[in-house]
Amino acid sequence: MKKLFVSALIVTVAISCSKDDDNSNNQDINYSKLPQEFAFSTMATINGVDVINGGFGSGAAAHPSRKGEFYVITDRGPNTDYLNGKKFLTPNFTPTIMHFKINAEGKVEVIKYIKLKNPSGQPITGLPNPAGMGSTGEVPYDASGNVLGTDKYGLDSESIVAAPDGTFWVSDEYGPHIVHYSAEGVEMERISPVGVNTGTRKLPAVLAKRRANRGMEGLCLTPDGRTLVGTIQSMMYVPTKAAAKNTTLTRIVTFDIMTGQTKQFLYKQDGGASDSVCDITALSNTEFLVIERDGNFGSQGGIKKVYRINISGATEVTGSDMNAVDGMKVNGKALEECTWDELGTAGIKAVSKTLAVDLVAKLGYEHDKFEGIVYLGNNKLAVFNDDDFGVVDDGNGNPKAKILPKTGKVDKGTMYVVDIQ
Repeated sequence: MKKLFVSALIVTVAISCSKDDDNSNNQDINYSKLPQEFAFSTMATINGVDVINGGFGSGAAAHPSRKGEFYVITDRGPNTDYLNGKKFLTPNFTPTIMHFKINAEGKVEVIKYIKLKNPSGQPITGLPNPAGMGSTGEVPYDASGNVLGTDKYGLDSESIVAAPDGTFWVSDEYGPHIVHYSAEGVEMERISPVGVNTGTRKLPAVLAKRRANRGMEGLCLTPDGRTLVGTIQSMMYVPTKAAAKNTTLTRIVTFDIMTGQTKQFLYKQDGGASDSVCDITALSNTEFLVIERDGNFGSQGGIKKVYRINISGATEVTGSDMNAVDGMKVNGKALEECTWDELGTAGIKAVSKTLAVDLVAKLGYEHDKFEGIVYLGNNKLAVFNDDDFGVVDDGNGNPKAKILPKTGKVDKGTMYVVDIQ
């Protein structure tokens, strides 16, 4: 069994999106006793560097009915940049959900692990999809630099929704896909952009122009249980990488679970192309909390903020044809080619946003990544980081330990509870 690490108002996990209806009264959940550390086991040792059995920070959700219980999910597994793709340090790694609770002593207690599986019930990998099935063009390599195969059911999972019926919705950065899994982790449906050969229900075709490793980073479910709401991490390359200019523009997509109807809205980031809109959690059917972050450590000028947003006054920008590969256009240009002034003149409004909390200012947040949030009610927010399995790229495609500059310790998955405005 994998072990878990906790520290400070902190847990070794991360979360993605949830309803707050069943978690609004947390007075009997003892979050204040979380400061404790657990040793992670080692998954593998590559070139003398330990790859830890962590990674539970790419996405998370609260249990839909049991207070103090959560689900957290890994991404595609430990990897480093290499040539025209990624080295997968443990190629057989299976993206995994961890179900845990805060017990009566205020400690993290793992309930079970759920490995994601294909429709036949076989464990999937985090390897890229083949062409036509959601490929980003990334070439997979093993730790020695040998080319690996692809996985048609592979997932770079980034977010998780725990549905009231016990099933899970997971979004990823390949397709980008939204995949419906059973309570046991078996794939039931895969929803992808038009043109991706994965199933009958579709997302707008333009979403296939997400950048590699910048797909659907956030996902949540509205409190009425009807609509999935996903966030694209950064500006997409629409119509092409060279033509896309508005580096602060990214998209929010909604999917009606019953009807399959989709909508899109624009989100204006504070930063530019290197910044990320990482997660989203619901406050109401139209109001949400959203992460914005950069890639720097908190003590090195990192930006780690949460905004309250409202989509009710925003313009729906799918247009009349969800099959259009470049999406809706303004003056003959894709939205990513337009300035915000041009979009405003055309009557297009982005979602409204106000700052809810600055984690660096509020907590002295040290981690580089900040990829999971869950609203707990009473203006309290659970926050989780992604520890990247304790490794980062050394600049040559090989792993090195991921060290927090302020403490000199290896980064480990952490959960904070913070008050928001």
